[in-house]
Amino acid sequence: MKNKSKIIFIAIIVVVFAFIYANNKTVIDDVLMEIENEFFSVDVEDTVKLRTNGELNVYYLDVGQADSILIENDGLFMLIDAGNNADGENLVNYFKSFGIKTFEHVVATHAHEDHIGGMDEIINNFKVNNFYMPDVVTTSKTFEDLITALEENEVSLQVPNIDDMFILGGCKFKVVHIDNEADELNDTSIVLRGLYGDTSFLFMGDATSNVENNILDSNIDSDVLKVGHHGSRYSTLNKFLNKVTPSFSIISVGEDNSYGHPYSSTVTKLKKVNSLVYRTDIDGTIIVSSDGENIHVETLNTELDG
Repeated sequence: MKNKSKIIFIAIIVVVFAFIYANNKTVIDDVLMEIENEFFSVDVEDTVKLRTNGELNVYYLDVGQADSILIENDGLFMLIDAGNNADGENLVNYFKSFGIKTFEHVVATHAHEDHIGGMDEIINNFKVNNFYMPDVVTTSKTFEDLITALEENEVSLQVPNIDDMFILGGCKFKVVHIDNEADELNDTSIVLRGLYGDTSFLFMGDATSNVENNILDSNIDSDVLKVGHHGSRYSTLNKFLNKVTPSFSIISVGEDNSYGHPYSSTVTKLKKVNSLVYRTDIDGTIIVSSDGENIHVETLNTELDG
């Protein structure tokens, strides 16, 4: 609607208000709402604020063909992975807009660029109390930048062990898997299971079916599954899903990516176990909140993909 038309529209409404005010205030209220929707509506992402409501809030961030997960509870923060190199600045600005200054825990699940690309930016801009990563060295510039950032900011690299526990407010995270000697870098991934009240979350990094087979005897039953390796055909075995029984499955994946992720067979398997599937390429950033008993999912556009 052009500006002149808007002025005429408002003038007409004012005249109508004067005529009907004495007899029907309900109609006026309805019209006022229409005007508000027409002229003063705002985008959803402009109204969404950081949740500090005492619940566990897990943000599966839309960083394209990469992974980054922000976790908040009791005003404390944890980060799992930090997207590609190009995502680092966007993530820093996003976290600063929330007023984040310190991360209690930062986990680099493994040393691929699409998981540690923005990690040097995180370490250079925030206080990191605990940094965890597999004991695996690569020769990439991305890995070198990460190590340099750790050294310059005097942050120690800690290599966790299976069954180690991280605490974030009222949430407990247990290390389900780590392999510092795996042949495939994806299979070195730190796999975490988060427990908050009666609700549980499983974070698979880029772990493949090799890892899934290895952890079948562990307690991996979880309400929310971060699907391994962007929904590739090399992860998400049927027998693994039958152990996890996820009510919600999150796939972090880039739109029209060259890998064909997620594979249709993977999505089909998730749906066959009655799991609701969310994808960052379709749904944007996915926020999963838990009060310890119930889980709520919300999606929004954050435009963090660099």
